[in-house]
Amino acid sequence: MNRAERLNAVLDLLAETGQLEVDELVSKLDVSAATARRDLDALASQQLLTRTRGGAVGQSVAYDLPIRYKREQHAPEKLRIAQAASALVPRGAVVGLCGGTTSTAVATVLGSRPDLMEPSPHPNLTVVTNAINIAAQLVMRPQIKTVVTGGVVHARSYELVGPYSDVVLEKITMDIAFIGVNGIDPLIGATVHDEGEASVNSLMARRATRAVVVADSSKIGRKAFATLGGPKVLNTLITDAGITAEQRAAFADAGFEVIVA
Repeated sequence: MNRAERLNAVLDLLAETGQLEVDELVSKLDVSAATARRDLDALASQQLLTRTRGGAVGQSVAYDLPIRYKREQHAPEKLRIAQAASALVPRGAVVGLCGGTTSTAVATVLGSRPDLMEPSPHPNLTVVTNAINIAAQLVMRPQIKTVVTGGVVHARSYELVGPYSDVVLEKITMDIAFIGVNGIDPLIGATVHDEGEASVNSLMARRATRAVVVADSSKIGRKAFATLGGPKVLNTLITDAGITAEQRAAFADAGFEVIVA
């Protein structure tokens, strides 16, 4: 594998366990100890991990997440969904990210991509978000330009909601927006519990050339209180292999593109 692929492999291994030793990288990646150390040093210089004696640990962040982020359900599925979402994002793109655990996973994967961490006189990626936890996570990545909408913080989700958010979003455009939801139905479309979050997230989707729902399969068929829109607004669904053939056909018939991670 080339260096970029190897650095991605290192980050994938670190995501699984939270800690790596040089000897482990030598064994799993079939590289020399010197190469393993150089790779860890390179990722540490990009603030993607923290070096330790003989290895590395995952990079910590200077904020504390709500309890629902800590006790996250369906974490492996959300990681695969996040990786599939990242694959849709070219270097230089403008990306919208709403709040929620799956969108946070997308931010983590984007913030760990070596190609986006390379030194550059211009941002390698621009992220527009109404989630203050995502902004705090990405602000440590100097190669990523982070734009935060205004608004009032929703204590449950760390999302900024209200008319101040609308003022910012109405003045920008995005290439792609990733929207986390509480429910997704082929006829009703995407739904969330809070009407304030629904309003901001729906506007974010409309300001993007492509709007993508990121939702694990447990959300399929669920209906929450407030609607965000159907396939005319959110035209792509990224989910996991738990989606059934019947569900996938129903979404396709309704006009959704379905990507199974």
